[in-house]
Amino acid sequence: MKACIVTFALIFFALFTCTVFSRCSSGDLDANGLPKKLFMAMDGGDKPGQTKAAMEPFRLYLEKKLGMPVEIFFTTDYTAVIEALRAKKVQIAQMAPFAYILATQKPGITPVATFGADGKPSLYHAVIITSPATGIKTMADVKARAKNLTLCFSDPASTSGHLIPRAYLNTIGLNPDNAFKQVIFAGSHAATILSVKSGKVDVGCTNIDLSLEKMIREGDVKKDDFVILWTSPPIINDVIVVRSDVNAAFMKKIQSAFTDANKDDNKAFSSYVKLYYSSTQNMAYIPIRDSDYNGLRRIAGKVKDFKLSK
Repeated sequence: MKACIVTFALIFFALFTCTVFSRCSSGDLDANGLPKKLFMAMDGGDKPGQTKAAMEPFRLYLEKKLGMPVEIFFTTDYTAVIEALRAKKVQIAQMAPFAYILATQKPGITPVATFGADGKPSLYHAVIITSPATGIKTMADVKARAKNLTLCFSDPASTSGHLIPRAYLNTIGLNPDNAFKQVIFAGSHAATILSVKSGKVDVGCTNIDLSLEKMIREGDVKKDDFVILWTSPPIINDVIVVRSDVNAAFMKKIQSAFTDANKDDNKAFSSYVKLYYSSTQNMAYIPIRDSDYNGLRRIAGKVKDFKLSK
């Protein structure tokens, strides 16, 4: 996979966002940097209808807290969120960590919050999985059989479904560009997981905490359907960002709306968070800094071709 994968995705989803976000205007801020209506973008996940329903109480909470109408757009791809921000079609967004790293290669967004547990950023883990039917039990088996195996990533801008597994594979001498029989992008974590289960691909890259365990919990797959071949070190979670041209005082108000959510409206906060976590008792949005993602930046910088076009 060359740089054109991400570049092509950006071009395609630039066109996509022109349609999806057509109701927004690029002149969305007044002279003081304040919006008349707040637009937010986020990936819809593997079950967009479920995500939208779960976010509705939080949308209403934001309207009450910020004193203005709030509309949330649910995209089908991480890259569409990047383009919505760049095109000034939305003022805030929830972004996957690697999507954030890609987006910040150009200025224009400020991180304000991330999910936290006990006051610290919540973490998750990438995994490389296979089906028991393949007979593959270890990454040593993958390495020995790579030329005859199909590898599946989730999304080009996915952290656990692309960046972290790709970086790991490179460290063990398996360059995805040429080490495997075929490499594909399934488009989502659920598609990756189901492709591995069905045998459409031999090896898949996803995450265990937010996707695989969720699908097991909801009965879409069973734990015994998979062999976990590798688990990554902890990864910092998604980030809430605000466009940097938004009024600074209002940006602080947005940040407070997120960080106060569990305290001020636990029902609205829990509605969405419980899609991914079994308990929200010790969870809350917490303030985050750009430097907290420098570890991921260093990883991305070591992987060839992970650059956005200028």
